[in-house]
Amino acid sequence: MVDVTVSIVNWNTRDELRECLASILEQRDSVHLEVYVVDNASSDGSAEMVGCEFADSVTLIENSENRGFGAAHNQVIEQCSGRYVLLLNPDCRVLNPNLLRMMVDYMDSEKNIGMVGPRILNPDGSLQFSARRFPPMFAGIFRHTALGRLFPDNRFVKGYLMTDVSHDRIMDVDWLSGAALMCRREAFEEIGLLDERFFMYCEDVDWCKRAHDAGWRVVYYPEVEISHRIGAASDKNPIPMIKQHHRSMLLYFIKHNATSPKILLTPFVVVALWLRTYARARLVKL
Repeated sequence: MVDVTVSIVNWNTRDELRECLASILEQRDSVHLEVYVVDNASSDGSAEMVGCEFADSVTLIENSENRGFGAAHNQVIEQCSGRYVLLLNPDCRVLNPNLLRMMVDYMDSEKNIGMVGPRILNPDGSLQFSARRFPPMFAGIFRHTALGRLFPDNRFVKGYLMTDVSHDRIMDVDWLSGAALMCRREAFEEIGLLDERFFMYCEDVDWCKRAHDAGWRVVYYPEVEISHRIGAASDKNPIPMIKQHHRSMLLYFIKHNATSPKILLTPFVVVALWLRTYARARLVKL
């Protein structure tokens, strides 16, 4: 039986993808592994590189259009054989030679865990806050905005990023970054696939939220580490990605507050997200 199915969604990150695949394939001695790459209509030769250099070890799915993050991963999840599926960004590199073995052994020992994520580091070795609490409304007002620069220690962003707790210990969390996220087969069979209405961003928050709602634990596991270069793909087309991010934030708010009195705040949220989108897009242009 396959232990882990690795699902990598790629869009124009050929060189990063090559390094990612090389690092993940080093795990084959410790676990029974299958690796899929879904290429979302790249124009940089990514698919050709995979077909030429990794034909014997990677299953390549070539899309004729960019289907987005969730839809592309779902193409793998629907056909995978693994007891666990690992969503992995192409700009990630595995840093532990037995990372998958350790993650599998940990999840095998804790049957109520639905999802696990490793410690994620920036290329310079600094910590990425990949384990977070569910986003409070006011976090968006202070994160990556002028207000946030005026009040860098505000409690909304600190609480959201969990900078108020140590990231050196195993802990249950609200959600984990989809850059490197392992999910148990029984969990995704119960809660369903990634929501394809999220073209990019927030689909990981939504998936973890649905796991929590179904009674599964979501656990940050810093015993193993992955290096992640944020934005290798999105930085190639930043303004549309900023707009897509805020569209996903609005969709998440509406989806998970549809039966809550908070839904009455939707017009305020729309205006706030539009202003935030405009401000961030202007900063990119500068």
